[in-house]
Amino acid sequence: MSTDHDRVRASTSQEVLERLDEERLQRVASCVDAAPGEIAEHLRKLDREWDVERVLEANASALTLLGLALSAVHSRRWLVLSSVVPAFLLQHAIQGWCPPLTVIRRLGVRTRREIDVERTALKALRGDFAAGGTGDEDRVVAARRVLEAAAGR
Repeated sequence: MSTDHDRVRASTSQEVLERLDEERLQRVASCVDAAPGEIAEHLRKLDREWDVERVLEANASALTLLGLALSAVHSRRWLVLSSVVPAFLLQHAIQGWCPPLTVIRRLGVRTRREIDVERTALKALRGDFAAGGTGDEDRVVAARRVLEAAAGR
């Protein structure tokens, strides 16, 4: 998948990108010969998956509130936490990267586009676009073909 218009992917290490892309390829490959119901269940899981933005926002909110609560109960020094976290969010909004992003990506959290590419590939396999796998192809080859089509390549 290209990193041209995806600032999060562009700031993610090549090692992590390759691992995330290979995991996605294997998930789609496992669905090449799957029944439509199995693919539908996988699509439901994708609908519930949190993307990088949601994880960053939830963690930032929780840490900011925690810093405020601790500053009220223990020490005003905890206000540092409540000021650093929004600064990271601002940095992410401007640059597409912030320090927590490295950890979040290593934990396997994907961008919305990465999730959507997998969703589109699964829908293609299911036959939603009349461009699914052909029974003559190797599972990984078919999965790679629909992933590339879903990514716009």
